[in-house]
Amino acid sequence: MRLDFSQVSAERLAELFPILLEEFNPQWTEYYLQEKKFLETIFGKNLIRINHIGSTSVPGLTAKPTVDILLEVSDDIDLQSVTERMKDEGYVVNTPQDDIIMYLKGYTPQGFQGQAVHIHVRHLGDWGELYFRDYLIAHPDIANEYVVLKQKLKGQFTFDRDGYTGAKGQYINKHTEVARREFPNRYTPKACSA
Repeated sequence: MRLDFSQVSAERLAELFPILLEEFNPQWTEYYLQEKKFLETIFGKNLIRINHIGSTSVPGLTAKPTVDILLEVSDDIDLQSVTERMKDEGYVVNTPQDDIIMYLKGYTPQGFQGQAVHIHVRHLGDWGELYFRDYLIAHPDIANEYVVLKQKLKGQFTFDRDGYTGAKGQYINKHTEVARREFPNRYTPKACSA
């Protein structure tokens, strides 16, 4: 079934998909690995690099129960064909600012159902999300601070996903820059193997 939320009001979307926070669930890692296998079959030779990102990728971290995946693709990908296949598999398409395209799963007209997944499709790059993830893993004290911030913001932005994400921005940017200094060029395209 193909879903289209383009005609749904922002208020209704906020009601359907509030900010949820859960204790870390090791099944998020397993779900990422299953999703990775599936994406490898869809993207094939166009897939350059794939990573589990976001809070569900940090062991022990309280998180929105959404598995975020950064999928980096070749420049010559036939995105229209891939998108048709993803829609046929039940993914919803979104086009946020930083991604070429984004595929969502777990979103239904009744709200969240099953495991929510965000697949961020981009060209190969030196993406901050990878550094921030690694920094939280390497620094449990910073990860704990981040949990406190997220819990506070959840109270303020339960029904405002953009507000919640925006309010975390300064903290994330600050620690991403520190991580880039601690792990210089870890994810630059020439430093990684495709």
